[in-house]
Amino acid sequence: MAINVDSGGKDEVKTHFVTREGTYKLMPLSEYSRPNRPPYSSVQGNSPVRLSFVSLPDSAAGTEERICFNIGRELYIFVYKGSKKAADLTKPVDKKMYKGTNPTCHDFNLTTATSETAALLVGFSTGQVQLIDPIKKELSKVYNEERLVDKTKVTCIRWVPKSPNLFLVSHASGQLYLYNEELPCSTTPPHYQPFKQGAGYTIHTCKTKSTRNPLYRWVIGAEGCSINEFAFSPCSSYLAIVSQDGFLRVFHYDTMELVGYARSYFGGFLCVCWSPDSKYVVVGGEDDLVTVWSLHERRVVARGQGHRSWVSVVAFDPFTTLVGQSNGEPECTSGVCYRLGSVGQDTQVCLWDITDDVLRQPSGSGRPRTCSSVQPGNGSAKFNNSQAHFLDNLFDGSVVNSHHSPMSFTQRLAAFGDKKKVVEKKESSERSHKRNFSFTSKGSGSDKVNCVVNHSTCDDPMKLIGTDMCPRYDQCPVLEPLICKKIAHERLTALVFKEDSFVTACQDGYVYTWARPEKPTSSNHLGSGPSCSSIGVNKNGTVV
Repeated sequence: MAINVDSGGKDEVKTHFVTREGTYKLMPLSEYSRPNRPPYSSVQGNSPVRLSFVSLPDSAAGTEERICFNIGRELYIFVYKGSKKAADLTKPVDKKMYKGTNPTCHDFNLTTATSETAALLVGFSTGQVQLIDPIKKELSKVYNEERLVDKTKVTCIRWVPKSPNLFLVSHASGQLYLYNEELPCSTTPPHYQPFKQGAGYTIHTCKTKSTRNPLYRWVIGAEGCSINEFAFSPCSSYLAIVSQDGFLRVFHYDTMELVGYARSYFGGFLCVCWSPDSKYVVVGGEDDLVTVWSLHERRVVARGQGHRSWVSVVAFDPFTTLVGQSNGEPECTSGVCYRLGSVGQDTQVCLWDITDDVLRQPSGSGRPRTCSSVQPGNGSAKFNNSQAHFLDNLFDGSVVNSHHSPMSFTQRLAAFGDKKKVVEKKESSERSHKRNFSFTSKGSGSDKVNCVVNHSTCDDPMKLIGTDMCPRYDQCPVLEPLICKKIAHERLTALVFKEDSFVTACQDGYVYTWARPEKPTSSNHLGSGPSCSSIGVNKNGTVV
């Protein structure tokens, strides 16, 4: 399969790129930014530019969309006109400027949105949460106003699916809080009592005479270890959480039970998303990789190598995800073909096609094929001594020279994976057992979770290397991206797929719309997309 990959940090920024379904084009007239002001400089603040969308029913136009994005200390809401119409930056629906704090994340309540109301939650760098309505405008509530609940940055905020008034807020403290927007917060620091605990997490309830916010407090991972993002599954039953300790944890939300987890190779996981059918979780982070985890199998089933720095956002594209064809359409021989997108601090967007050929390979059967043409650029992550030491352990004693190689972290992983089976030939069985921390049997999910607690793998990630939660680099399929293109000058911080386009944002304060190839939409799948029969991975893990 031909791989289209940019090389070098000095490449020009792309305005279009070609995939098997056609050409994606940047639409300059559909560009959003702060109106009538110079571009935002990342020196002014470190809060990533985030995007939120909501569709509102309109009697005349059918539906109208609103887009919300934050830039520095400012928050803007505009009418979003898609890829075919020009953006009107002179008429924002609402704009706000904050003093002493930066908006860090936001989320519209899709359950209650109407033509007359759109509830929007906004989290801030100093820990507060604000509820506003850019349509009505008279609504404004503040939670954790005195910072009695949590003093650290809000890292992610989400309405609970199908709920008109419940929402979750995560903080850099490693704690997650459940609020009811109709209830006030306590006027004194809240007192908690344990409600439930398990491997790497504890859940508390708030002790008050009357019901007040927060309703629950989840403590995830080690104390002070930031929760970076969380996401509800499309079926609304599960909650996936990624944190700076390098763990993905997946909970059954209603029962608050941990059902599975995965571990990064190095550093923290920064972003997480669910497949449209709720079967797979994808995460990205500081190991420069895209990692695919199966809810059904409770294990990592594939990794994607294409970025040359930290992966900041992962998102499935439901409009080009194929599920089986009929009536003359190209047949997807593998049954399912997922389209995934990712953006990173390397200023690149990657698109990935993931098929059943990849996802159904047995554990430990993969042998990676890597993007040998990817070279580090201005935004590439440095390969430092701590990473070198980590790889020295990961590949069992291989010498790592971190001073003379231009390769990125993921390229080094690939290079070590191709050594002459260093793992098998240079380890004794006793040493292998200590390093691999292999389980004698698969067992139940709860048994695996108990191993995490008993052996302190949160403090020593080496104990999970070689297991289903963190297979070695040559033990699972490694995917190459369908395309990998430099599309911005600054690091990319947002990616949202729409029916006629996808939308990105970068840290210089610009929001870009990319039009999809103009193809008729088939009624037999969720949108125009690639033929899956040409994509797959053989038994050795090689993309074909």
